Amino acid sequence: MKEALEPQPGPTITPSAQVSIVVIAFNDAVHVGDAVRSALTQETPGETVTEVIAVNDASTDGTGAALDALARTEPRLRVIHRSENSGGCGTPRNDGLRAATGRFVMFLDSDDVLPPGAARALLAAALEHDAPVAAGACVRRELPARRDIPWLPALYREAAVHESAASSPQLVRDTLCVNKLYDRAFLTEHGIVFPEGRFTYEDFVFTARVLAAAPRIATIPDSVYVWHVRRSAAKQSISLDRKDVANWQARIEAHRTSVRIFLDAGHKALAQAAATKFLDHDLRMYVRELHTRGADYRAEWWRLTRDYLAGFDEAELRAARAPARWLARVVLASPVPRDLDRLTQLAGRPGRLLPPYAEADGRAVWSADLPGIELEAIGSKPLHRLPVTVDAEPAVAGRGVLRLRVHDLYGRLAAAGPESIDVELRRRRDDRRGPVHTAALTPAAGGAGAEACWSAEVVLDIEALAERGSGRAEPEPWDLMAQVSCADGAGFRAALRATGPGLRRRVLPSRRHAVLLVQPYATTGGALSLRVASGLRSVWRIAARRLRR
Repeated sequence: MKEALEPQPGPTITPSAQVSIVVIAFNDAVHVGDAVRSALTQETPGETVTEVIAVNDASTDGTGAALDALARTEPRLRVIHRSENSGGCGTPRNDGLRAATGRFVMFLDSDDVLPPGAARALLAAALEHDAPVAAGACVRRELPARRDIPWLPALYREAAVHESAASSPQLVRDTLCVNKLYDRAFLTEHGIVFPEGRFTYEDFVFTARVLAAAPRIATIPDSVYVWHVRRSAAKQSISLDRKDVANWQARIEAHRTSVRIFLDAGHKALAQAAATKFLDHDLRMYVRELHTRGADYRAEWWRLTRDYLAGFDEAELRAARAPARWLARVVLASPVPRDLDRLTQLAGRPGRLLPPYAEADGRAVWSADLPGIELEAIGSKPLHRLPVTVDAEPAVAGRGVLRLRVHDLYGRLAAAGPESIDVELRRRRDDRRGPVHTAALTPAAGGAGAEACWSAEVVLDIEALAERGSGRAEPEPWDLMAQVSCADGAGFRAALRATGPGLRRRVLPSRRHAVLLVQPYATTGGALSLRVASGLRSVWRIAARRLRR
C-alpha cells in the first residue's frame, strides 16, 4: 500500500543513525576525487556521513594514488585496495559493505556524484518511517552538455511509504542500487549481497533480493544521485557499452535471475512486473539500436531474444505497453530478423509505426504475411498515444526548408481531420524552447499501400537558432518535435522522422555571423535533429578537427 505524505521536518540525526558511503573505482583517476568529495561533503562533516569507504578494484592508473592522497587529508575516508581486479561492480561493493560500520549504507560509482543533502534526506525518511530502505530521485546527466534527464520520475514525484514492493509492484522498474539508502542490519539479516565477480548488471539482482525481502520502503522526491552519462568517453560504462551482443546476453541473464528470486520468494506479482519492465524498457532500448549493428550481431540478438521471450506467458505480454508487446510478438513469430526499419522506429520514444498498414478481416495487423499479430490497441488508444509517423525531409538545397508528411494510421487521423502542424525546436543541453513554425496541412498523395497522408512545408529560422546558441564555439544540437492539431479538437505530439538525401552538413551565408554551419541528422532512434554553429571560428574549428581525423 502506497501512502502519499506531506513534507515534514526531518528528525534529529543521532550518532547511531549515521551513514557509510561505499565508493567503487577502477581506472578512474580523473573522476574518483569528485565522487569521494561529493560523499564527504554531505552536510556537516560527521553528522550524517560517518565514513566514506573507497574500494580500488586493482586499478592500473593513478586511481589508487589519488584515493590515498585524499585519505591523508580526510580522516573519514578509508581506502581498500584490491590486489586483483574483480571484473565487475559486485565484489568491490561487497568489500565495502563488509567494511562499513554505519547503521546505514549507500553506494556511489566513481564517475558519478551525490548532490548536496542527499544522504541526510534519505536518512531522515528512513528514520521517520522506520523504513529499512529509502529511495530518492536520480537524474541522468548527459555530458558535456549537462542535460539532465529524470530517471523514472513518476516513482519519485511525491513522498510516499510503501509497506512492501508487493503492494507497489511499480518499484520493480527501478533497478538502480545507487539512489537508495539501506539499513545494514536488514541486509545482513536477509543475507543480501551483490553477485560476485564478472557479473554484468549486478544491481538488477541486488535490487531483486532487497525487494523480495519485503522491506517497508520510503520514497522521496529529493534528488539524491547524479548519474553521469559520458557517451564520448574512450571506455564506455557497462550501461552504455552495448555494441557486443554479450551485453544483451548478460542483461537477459540478470533479468532471468531477478525473476527467479521473486518466484522463489513467493512474489509472483513482482515476477510479472519484472517481465513487463523487461519488455517496456530493456527490449525497446536494444531494438532501437538494432539498425546500428552488423548482421552477425542482429542474428545472434534475435536468437537470444526469441528464446527468452518464448518463456513469457500471454498475460505478461499483454501487460506491456502496445509498442513493446508488438515488438515481442514479431520476434516470436519469425525465426530470423525481419522488418528491422519498422521495428527500430516503433521502439523509439515516442514510437513511430511505419507504413504499410496491413489489415486482415477488418483487423489492424503487423503485415500481410503475419496476420496473427494484431495491433489491437490501434482502435482504442486516444489519438495522442498512437504511434503516428511524421516524416521530415530537409531540402537538399535551401535555407532550412523542411518538407513534412503526416501518415494516417488505419483511418484514425482521417476521422480526426488533421489541419495544422507546429514544428517546435528545443535546445538539447537545457531543453529550452526555441522557435515554433506553423503550417497548414493539406491532403497529399499516399505512399506505399496508398494510405492517406497530409503534407506541409516550413522554413526553419536558422539565424534565430544561432542567436540563441551564441557564445558557444561547438555546434549546438536542437531536437525537433511536431504538434498536430485536428478539426475535431484532438491532437498529438510526435518526433519528426528524418528522411531523404538532405541529411548532410551545409554552410549558409549570414548577415550577422558571416556564415552558419547547419547539419540535419538522424538520432539513434531515427528522429530528426540539427546541429547549428555560427561564425568563421566555428567553421575553422570543425574543419580542422575533420582534417586531424
